[in-house]
Amino acid sequence: MSRLLKICFLLISVNHAEITYSQNSEDLPPLLHKAMEEIITGKYLNALLDILHFQSSNVWTADMLTKVMAYFHAQEVTFNLSSLQMSIKSYLKNLLYQPRQLLSEFQQLDQQQFQTAMKYLFNSRKDHLEMGNIILDWDKIRERIFQSPGVNRTLFHITLDKCFLALSALDCVDILSQVLRVSAVNYLQPDVIGSLPNILLDDAFRNLSTVFKDLYDKTSANTQRALYDWMKQILQKSYNMSEFNESTSWVSAENLWILGRYMVHLPLEEILKISLSEIRLFISYDNATKQLDTVYDITPELAQAFLERINSSGFDMRNTSTIYRLGLLVCFYDGMEQMDAAVARALLHQMIKCNQLKGFQAEVQKLKSQLLNIAMQNQTLNDTLGSLSDAVVGLTSSQLESLSPEAVHNAIATLNQVSGWAKSQVMILSSKYLSYEKVLSFYNVSQMGALVTGISTQSFYSMNPKELSQIIRGTTSQYLSDLSPAQQQGILRKIAASGDFSSSVKDIQGAFFKEISLSGLWKQTGYNSSMMKEKELRRSQALYLYELLSKKNYPVDLLSTGQLVKGVTCQLIESMSTDGFLNNFKLFEMNLHLLSPYQVNCLAWKFWKVSNASIPPFLLLVLPTDYLEYVSGSLCFPFIESLGKTELDLLNPSLHKKNAVLQKIQECLNGSVADEYDVDLLGNLICHLPPAFLHGRMSLKAMATALHQFKLCQQLSHEQKTEITYKLLELYGSPNNWTAETTLDIGPFIALLSKGELNILAEKFPDTILQIAKTIAPISSAEELLSTVFESISNATATVESSLTRPDCLGTRAPSSDEIIKLAEANVFWSVQELKCMDAETFDKNVELLGSVSGFNSSQLIALKEKAKQVWGSLPDWKSYHIVSLGRIALALTEHEIEELDLHSIDTISVLSQQTEWTLTQARSILQGFLEDSGQTIGTLKSFDLVGLGAILCALNSTEVMSIRTAEFSAAVARIGLLFCSTPVLRQFKKVTESVFGTAASWNSSILQEIGTIAGGLNESELKAFDKKLMPYFQPIAVRHIPPEIFQALSAEQIANLGPENAAMVTRSQREHLNASQLQSLQLALDGARTSAPEIQNGASTTQAMQTPAPSGAPCLSGFGIWLCAAFTLHLAF
Repeated sequence: MSRLLKICFLLISVNHAEITYSQNSEDLPPLLHKAMEEIITGKYLNALLDILHFQSSNVWTADMLTKVMAYFHAQEVTFNLSSLQMSIKSYLKNLLYQPRQLLSEFQQLDQQQFQTAMKYLFNSRKDHLEMGNIILDWDKIRERIFQSPGVNRTLFHITLDKCFLALSALDCVDILSQVLRVSAVNYLQPDVIGSLPNILLDDAFRNLSTVFKDLYDKTSANTQRALYDWMKQILQKSYNMSEFNESTSWVSAENLWILGRYMVHLPLEEILKISLSEIRLFISYDNATKQLDTVYDITPELAQAFLERINSSGFDMRNTSTIYRLGLLVCFYDGMEQMDAAVARALLHQMIKCNQLKGFQAEVQKLKSQLLNIAMQNQTLNDTLGSLSDAVVGLTSSQLESLSPEAVHNAIATLNQVSGWAKSQVMILSSKYLSYEKVLSFYNVSQMGALVTGISTQSFYSMNPKELSQIIRGTTSQYLSDLSPAQQQGILRKIAASGDFSSSVKDIQGAFFKEISLSGLWKQTGYNSSMMKEKELRRSQALYLYELLSKKNYPVDLLSTGQLVKGVTCQLIESMSTDGFLNNFKLFEMNLHLLSPYQVNCLAWKFWKVSNASIPPFLLLVLPTDYLEYVSGSLCFPFIESLGKTELDLLNPSLHKKNAVLQKIQECLNGSVADEYDVDLLGNLICHLPPAFLHGRMSLKAMATALHQFKLCQQLSHEQKTEITYKLLELYGSPNNWTAETTLDIGPFIALLSKGELNILAEKFPDTILQIAKTIAPISSAEELLSTVFESISNATATVESSLTRPDCLGTRAPSSDEIIKLAEANVFWSVQELKCMDAETFDKNVELLGSVSGFNSSQLIALKEKAKQVWGSLPDWKSYHIVSLGRIALALTEHEIEELDLHSIDTISVLSQQTEWTLTQARSILQGFLEDSGQTIGTLKSFDLVGLGAILCALNSTEVMSIRTAEFSAAVARIGLLFCSTPVLRQFKKVTESVFGTAASWNSSILQEIGTIAGGLNESELKAFDKKLMPYFQPIAVRHIPPEIFQALSAEQIANLGPENAAMVTRSQREHLNASQLQSLQLALDGARTSAPEIQNGASTTQAMQTPAPSGAPCLSGFGIWLCAAFTLHLAF
C-alpha cells in the first residue's frame, strides 16, 4: 500500500506543477466535467462511476490531466486538504458500514451511472482497475463489499428497483442470482416478491424461475407460496387465454416443468383439471423423473391426484418403466388390488427414495409393509431378501433371525446399500453373513458396507492384523467412524500389538484417529505435517504432535493442517515474531472453532501487543471488560459485524462479560433492532439478545426477517422463546387466521402457544403440526405441543382395541405401529395400561423407537419391560440384539433380572453403558454379569473391554481398579477420563494413571488433557505442586470434579491462570471454599485478564491505539489528485 500511496503523491506533485505553468482551461469532455462537479459537491460515488464510464472508451493523457487541474483552478475551488481527505475516507466507509445510506446513494444514480455500477460489480472480469497511473485491486474491494452485512441486501433491493428499467432482463436475472445465493432466505421475504417484474420475456422468466427453483430449500414456506403465485401469474398471462375457462387448466406440460418443485403448491382442484394429454406429455419428458424426485414436501392428497391423472392419461401404472418415472409419487402409490410380486418389488426399489420426504413416514412404512407382503407371495423371505430394497428395514428381529446365512450372503449386495438400520438388525445380519463366510477377512468385511458396524469387537480383535490394516486403508474405512468406541479400540489394540502400528498410523483418517492413545502415539515415529491433514485430533494428541513436529516444521505448515492448531500453547503464541504472528493469524481465524477459549484469549493478548490498531474486533470480547469501552462510533459496525460472524459460545464469555458485550451492542444499535439491516448486521448475535430487549426494542419489520435466524439458534432460553412468540403473534395475528405456511415458518415456536391455540392449529393443519413436533425434544420443552399431537393422532385414528384377550385389556385402546411412528416423543402420553395391552408384533416392530423416547417414566418403562418378557420369552433366552434394542427400557431391569441376562458380549455392555440413569446397584450387576458370562476378571480385561464398559466402570471398588493392567488402562485412559465417577473411584484411577505416566508432579499439558476427569482424584499437595502454566490444561470437566476442600488448596496465582473456560466451570460449592484473594484471582481468569505481563497501557496511548491510523505521507492537493487519493482511500478502507 505504501508503494501505491507514493505513486499517488507523485502524481499529485506532477499535477500541481502543471497548474503552476499552465493556465489552459479548455472545456473538459461533458462526462468528465460532470464528474468534477460531483467531486466538488461531495458526490464521490457518482464521480467514481462517471470516471469509470469515461475511461472505458477514452485514454487518459497528460493533456487530459492538465485540463482537469485547470478546471479546478478556474473554478477557484479551495480545499482544506486534510479535512477533505478525511471526509472522503469517512464517506467511503459509510457506504460500506451504512447500507441504508448506500441504498439512498444508489437510488439517486442516473441510468448510466447505475449501468456502470452493475457492470463493475457483477459483470467485470477485471481483477484490477487502472485510473491514470493508479492501479486498484478491484477483486479485493469487490470481495469486501460482498462480505459486508447489509450491502448485499442493498444490492438486492436496488436491482429489483432499478435494474429491469436500466439493463436487459437477462442481465438483471444474472445479477439477482448472484446476490440471492448469499442469503436468499433473508432477502426473499413474501412482501418483496411483489416487487418482482410481472412481465418478463420468455428467456428471462425461465432463467429467473430456475434461480428460484435452485433456492427452494433456502426460502420460507410463505415465500415459496408467494413465488408460486408470481410464477403462476406470469404463466397464466402467457397461456392462450382464448382457450382458458373454468373447466380447463393453465397447467401445461411445459408449465409443470417451469414450476419445478413449486408444483406442490398447485391446488388439488387445479391438478384434477390438467389436460390428460399435457400430463402424458410431461411424464414423457426425460427430466420429469428428476423433477419428481425432488418434490420432498408433497402431500399424499396431491401425490395421489397426480397419480390419478397419470393413470387416466393412458400410462400403465404397473409397468416398470412407468413406475421408474414417478419419482417420489411412488411413496403414495395406491391401487394394489391383484398386484403381482414383480410390480411390488419394482415399487419397493423406487421407494428407497422416500426417506427424503419431509413427513408422512408412517404412511410410507405402511405402504412398504403392504408391498412387502405382496412381494413375498408364494415365496419365502430367504428367496426374496435381495429384491426387497430398503423395505427390509421394516422386518422384525424375529423375521431377520429366521433368515439363513446363505440368504444373507446372497443378498449382501442389496443389504450393504440400505440405510436406516437399527443396531439390533445390523447385529443379526452381520452375524448371519459372517457365519456363512466362516473366516473374517478384509474381502468379507469390504462387502458389508454399513453392516460392518454389526461385527463384534471380539471378532475384529481376532482378525489378522494385516487384514485389519487393509480395512483401515480400503473403502470400508468410510464406515470406521460409525463403529462404537469399543470396536474402534479393538481394531487399534490388535494392530498395535502386532508391531505394524507405525505404518498404519498414517492411514488412519478422520475421527478414528482420535481413539489412538497418547501413550500409543509416543511409541511411534515417522510423523510429518502432511499426514495430519485428514485426521481429527484430541487436544492431548495435538499438544504432543505440535511440539514434536515444530522441531522440524515451520508454524505455517503445522497451522495449515487445521487440527494441529489445538496443540498451540500460549508460550508458542507469545514466542512468535510480529510478522510471523500477523502472517499466520488468518490460519488461526479460519480454525476458530477448533481453538479453546484460552487459546483465543492468548491470541487476543498477542494481537494487542503487536498491532492493537488492527486487532480483529471479535478478539476484544475475550479481553477484560474494560476494553469494550473503546468500542464506539466508527468502531461499532466492525465490532458487531465481527461478532455476528462468530459463534459467541466458541469464545465462552463469562455471564458478566456477555452482559457487558450485549449492552455495548445495544448502545451501538441506538437501543433497538429497527429493521432488516440491523438483523443482517447482528448475524449470530441475535441468538443472545436478552428477553427484555426482544420485548420492547425489536420492530415487527425486523422480526419478519429475524424469524429464520431465531430458528437456527441452539440455546434460546425459555424467556427468549416466550418473547419471540409474543412478537410473532403481534406480527402474524391470532393463530385462528394462520395459514399452513405461516405455521410451518413459525415452526418450533408454536410450542409456546396456549393449549387452545395449539388445538386450533392441530385441527386445521395436523400434518404440519406433526412435522414440527418431530423436530422438538425433549418433552420438557414442549409438553403442551406433544400432548396436542397425541390427542390429534388419537382422534384421527380409528380406535383399535387390543387384540389381547386378557380381561384387563378388553375395551382398552392399543397403540398401533402407525401411531407409534407418527408420535415419536409424544408416545409418552400412552397410559401404562395401554402400553401393557400392545400386541406382540407391534412391540417387536417398534421396540427401538419406544426405547428412544426420553420422557417415559419408570412405570411406563416397567410396563414395556414386561411386554418384552411376554414377546421374547424368559430373560436367559434373550439374545444380545434383544438387549441392545431396549434403549431406555433396559433401565427398568432390576439387579436380579440383570443377573439372568446373557451379558458375555462387550458390544451389549457398550450399548447399555450409554444410558446415564443406572443406579449404582444396577451398574454393579451389569459389571458382575459381564465378568461372569465372559469368563473374565478385572485383571484380564482388555482396553476395548474398559472402553465398552464406559460409565459402568464407576461401579468398581478400590481393589478392582488397582487390578486393571497398566498397558490396557493406558490405551483406554482418554475414554475413562470422560467418565463422571465418584471422588473415591477417581482417586484410584489417578493411582493407576501414575503407573502409566509417572507421578503427578511430572505430568505435562498433554497428559493433563489426556486424563480428563481423573485429575479430579488429585490430593491437596499434588494439586498445589502444579506449575501455574499448566492450569489451563486441566480439562474443564476435571475442574468441576475436584472436591471443594481440595480445590481451595490452589494458590491465588494458580487460580488466576486457570483460563476463562476452566474458571467458568468452577462450581458454587468450590467458590464458597475460596478466600477473598482467590475469588479475586478467579474473576481475573473469568475476565481473560493477562497474568504474564502488564495488562493495560495508560489511557491515552490505549485510546490512540484503538483508533484507525490515517495513511502517512503528504496531504492530498487540489484537483484530480484529490480524487485519485480518494480512490486510494477506498482501497485502504477495504
